[in-house]
Amino acid sequence: MSKFNNQYYLFANWKMYLDLDESMAMSSALKKEVKSFQDSVKMVLFPSALAMDPVIKDVGGALDVGAQNVYWVEKGGYTGEVSATMVKAVGADYCLIGHSERRHLFGETEHQTRQKIEAALAAGLTPVLCVGEKAEEKKDGKTLIIVEEQIRAALDGLLWPKDRELIVAYEPVWAIGTGLACDPIEAEQVHGYIHSLLQKLISGTIPVLLYGGSVRPNNVVDYLKQTHINGVLVGGASAKIDSWMEIVKVCTV
Repeated sequence: MSKFNNQYYLFANWKMYLDLDESMAMSSALKKEVKSFQDSVKMVLFPSALAMDPVIKDVGGALDVGAQNVYWVEKGGYTGEVSATMVKAVGADYCLIGHSERRHLFGETEHQTRQKIEAALAAGLTPVLCVGEKAEEKKDGKTLIIVEEQIRAALDGLLWPKDRELIVAYEPVWAIGTGLACDPIEAEQVHGYIHSLLQKLISGTIPVLLYGGSVRPNNVVDYLKQTHINGVLVGGASAKIDSWMEIVKVCTV
């Protein structure tokens, strides 16, 4: 299977599934299991904004934590937003940017995605760029076109810090939360294309590539067998301790 630096990247996006108490219960349960998977799995938790600081304190460095979203302005009159610098200040190291739910439910533009990438890098965070096509775009054979447009808009001409991982998650919109997981071979073809594109855009950096979209314990191995897929970004299944630990255990065999 395709490890990166001898580990699989398992990223848990809890979205708005867990409240504060539920988030603390999850982080505490996972902290107890760290020794069973830390050698073969790099796990990052993405709790809600309200739970992020308590979760960071709870895991105490045993697990990495990231934000589900950031704003690009450091401070100011932006009601409801949390800046990249604020996220970094509480001890987070990662942030999701360009997730399809931000793009399609909240109308975020390519320009805003780029601003968030730049702000995250300036604040010292590692952005996790999410890209993927909608069902109609896939039907029209535009998957690679859409993915390339999104990646170029976010990264083209960007000076990438040498100490920062370059992480891109391919999440076909039609597969997220639908149970319609992408065929692993098809996912590998897209990831291979992304890998070659990133080598052109940001030279000297080996990208970490994740797949996301209806990942389950019974299909995660099929994705990790692929050459260019180094891990998974999981939504609903990561917010339940039983299903998440099933995924983790499969990756530690």
